Amino acid sequence: MTATAPTPPPAPAPNSPGADPSGADPSGAAPGYRPRHTLPLRVEAVRQLRRRRTLVTGLVLAALPFVLIAAFAIGGEPERGGRRINLMDTATASGLNFAAMALFVSAGFLLVVPVALFCGDTVASEASWSSLRYLLAAPVPRSRLLLSKLAVALAFSAAAMALLPLVALAAGSVAYGWGPLELPTGGTLPTDEALGRLALAVAYVFVGQLVTAGLAFWLSTVTDAPLGAVGGAIGLTIVGNILDAVTALGDWRELLPAHWQFAWADVFQPELETGGMLRGASVSVAYALVLFALAFRHFRTKDIVS
Repeated sequence: MTATAPTPPPAPAPNSPGADPSGADPSGAAPGYRPRHTLPLRVEAVRQLRRRRTLVTGLVLAALPFVLIAAFAIGGEPERGGRRINLMDTATASGLNFAAMALFVSAGFLLVVPVALFCGDTVASEASWSSLRYLLAAPVPRSRLLLSKLAVALAFSAAAMALLPLVALAAGSVAYGWGPLELPTGGTLPTDEALGRLALAVAYVFVGQLVTAGLAFWLSTVTDAPLGAVGGAIGLTIVGNILDAVTALGDWRELLPAHWQFAWADVFQPELETGGMLRGASVSVAYALVLFALAFRHFRTKDIVS
């Protein structure tokens, strides 16, 4: 006679006395758990929008056009006929000219700050508050956490880029009138074409700042100090500007994102030129992709203790 193995008892029903009260399945995942549904973008966006630094950044960017209008009212019309032709020469010709000038004076440094702030503060601040480990224990997958925070940070950075020229366009149109864009080199652009070119310039400034965004985001995953991530990104961006000013580097400067930061000024020529912007965008995107990849790679294996 052959012995037969005992038949294992059937698994208890979900609501029976022997069932796991948590409802977890044998694989360890709770019923209904979807990693892609954790930390929705809307929730992260609301959290970031309610922060004081977001409000302060928006107020500073919105106030700059009015400060420039007051400066022109006190100092008079900008002088023309200098050796360098720039957008400052025609700043008070129309609202479109004023918006282009406001973008010109702020793109080099002021617009770097909100990008570094939104991207560098996003992960490091959670670590400094000791809330990062609780987010991961929710459980939010690490890749999902970074994707949500990066997407919201880039969205806020893009909004900051658009806020300044939009307010400048509205305020400048009230102060100097609505009309065609007067080109510094001579001639004018119709308002509809000028609006399109201004939007193209803003888009390029945002793409050019992706390097700063990637650097700040990577530093945010490395350090638990938000000021360290933000300050480090701004500092290295300044170093890039200094290196671009070293003419002894020759053609090597073309590998620096800072070398192409004002290539968008070509859109305010009689004939649209995009060669410099295409080269600058390719350099910026290449650096940004590497930095974003480093951030995800480091955070995936980082020991979260705060």
